[in-house]
Amino acid sequence: MEVSDFTVTLDTQEVVVRSNLTFDDIQNKIKKTGKERSGPLFKKWHMSHEIKIKSKNEGALAEDRDLPSATLTRFLSRPAAKALCCLYTCLPNSRLAGSRLRMSTSSNLVVPDGFTLHTENNSHILLESNEAFLNPVQEFNRDTSVACIRVWSEELSKLKEERWRQKRESIAKKRKEKKRKTSSTVESEENLQGKEPPSNEEAKLDETKTEASPNPVKAQEDGLCGLEKFVVLEALSATGLRSIRYAKEIPLLKYVIANDLSPSATAAMRRNVQINGLGPSEDDPQIEKVKINEGDACTLMYSHREEKHRVDVVDLDPYGTAAPFIDAAVQCVNDEGLLCITCTDLSVLATTNYPEKCFSNYGGVPVKAEYCHEAALRLVLHTVSTSASRYGRYIEPLLSLSIDFYVRIFVRVMTSPLEVKKSVSKTSAYYVCSSCQSFYEQPLGKVVEKSTAAGNINYLFKIHNGPGVSEKCPECDSTLHLAGPMWSGRIHDSKFVGKVLEHLEANQDKYGTAVRMKGMLTVAQEEIDAPFYFTPARMASFFHCKTPTLDAVASALLHAGHKISRSHACAGSLKTSAARKDVHSIFRSWIKLNPVKMENVSENSFTRRLLSQEPKQVNPAFIIYFEASFKPHPDSVTPSSKMKLVRYQENPTSHWGPGTKATGSKKRKRASKEEDS
Repeated sequence: MEVSDFTVTLDTQEVVVRSNLTFDDIQNKIKKTGKERSGPLFKKWHMSHEIKIKSKNEGALAEDRDLPSATLTRFLSRPAAKALCCLYTCLPNSRLAGSRLRMSTSSNLVVPDGFTLHTENNSHILLESNEAFLNPVQEFNRDTSVACIRVWSEELSKLKEERWRQKRESIAKKRKEKKRKTSSTVESEENLQGKEPPSNEEAKLDETKTEASPNPVKAQEDGLCGLEKFVVLEALSATGLRSIRYAKEIPLLKYVIANDLSPSATAAMRRNVQINGLGPSEDDPQIEKVKINEGDACTLMYSHREEKHRVDVVDLDPYGTAAPFIDAAVQCVNDEGLLCITCTDLSVLATTNYPEKCFSNYGGVPVKAEYCHEAALRLVLHTVSTSASRYGRYIEPLLSLSIDFYVRIFVRVMTSPLEVKKSVSKTSAYYVCSSCQSFYEQPLGKVVEKSTAAGNINYLFKIHNGPGVSEKCPECDSTLHLAGPMWSGRIHDSKFVGKVLEHLEANQDKYGTAVRMKGMLTVAQEEIDAPFYFTPARMASFFHCKTPTLDAVASALLHAGHKISRSHACAGSLKTSAARKDVHSIFRSWIKLNPVKMENVSENSFTRRLLSQEPKQVNPAFIIYFEASFKPHPDSVTPSSKMKLVRYQENPTSHWGPGTKATGSKKRKRASKEEDS
């Protein structure tokens, strides 16, 4: 049977339909459907929209794949998508050719003078010069956010459904027990009165009624069953691209609140939301997938801090620091909700050029060392943790990434007075050597667990002893600088990251940066729970020696009984459970095999003090002088290292990096001036 392609134009959007019907048959089918179909949806569309069909006469393409109408509707405006569903049902022997799909927003949209069209995945926005800020390089940030929020929402929905089932089972069990006791009482009374007990069939019928499932309508109203819809608040939306992508790509999303203070930015958002078909529906103007708000971000979030008004996800992606918005964000997010925070001010977070600014923004002092980017992550996590603690809430970091010129964290917010008290044991200051970059942790508190005779556990919260180090560095006798306080707990949830990777494997075609996402997330999943990393090249520069390979250092640490992993934050880096003095001992053993030319080392250099010590391993009871083994260890090559993964992004364009802040074409008037006028 001959198969032909036809171009169906729905308003201005073209879709290729493949059918074994002739061109005249399809025209007659659509006309007949338009007259006979009594559904208000089709009739409303048929009266107000135009449909055109043009024969392609190209025949079927073998490489084209089927695309169900339910999938296709995500790419179309709402009226055209609804009409297409009607068209698809009236042509039962037809199918849609997915690879031939063409969107009007990218191909047929007329771009006005002074505007540029930016496309990301299946979202399209028009940009006017200096109207609102958008950095195309942060597509990786947006892709990762979509994946993480989607996985978080699916897992939360499963968790709530499981809790609902357990609750119903518990209720059914209690009812059954109550019924059994009542039956026993009634039976004993009937026996005293000489009445016959109920038959087995009647007893089984009563039991079945007791165990029957609850009213599904009431359960749905209680929000205890089915797929849970959630609300996202993007406090600083700019062009609205991120909110548009959330609305289009996350199935369980109810709607997004997209906010910006700039009138020009909100104007751009309204235009871009309309382009992507996410504005108010013709059938119900109250239904919006993206709700736009113009106002102060903190004021908006504080208005949602009441429990009944809270949102499920808060996304903060400002130009610079997110510190002014964190207090409001931790109050307006629901329990088990998600906070997504970006900070691009690494000149403050990852250097010691502005310690006073870092302290005022994040409540801690930064680190000047090669592991400064991980310290930046921990400073931001510390800020979120302390802000949440003020309101009886605590955080669970799910994923914390240092990416290019910014940091991005995903944390779950919960309420628990006990966990808030434990947060002091997850906060530490660090003494950092100014020469060899050795670090010495000083926790602010500790938790002591005591078991009672009844098997219960009592928690005692104590201050921690200190300092754990002398005034000078024990390794090189140099000055120590104080950094922190900062978060010292884990920065990733490996199970959550694993689920994001599973989702990515199944949906690689939906993310433009899927290759890099897979690489960075795989490394993050393998990271051990230990602070900071080092690179063999930098460590070798301290000793003025030949640089050992990454696998050689990893093998030596593993042979010595330590754990190792790579770090996502720096290429060629290692994280280890070993203390820095143990790492130095590994390098001293390496120097015995690869001697250093001492004539090239200054007499007053800290390198001479590092080289003057023998390699040793310190145990609680004694000191062991040892020679490290650099033989290849089977675990020195991590699973991610065996795969050809893209972990670190190369500069895609010249002058690449943080973009210039948008000034906006329309300036917002101050309230005081408006009142005066």
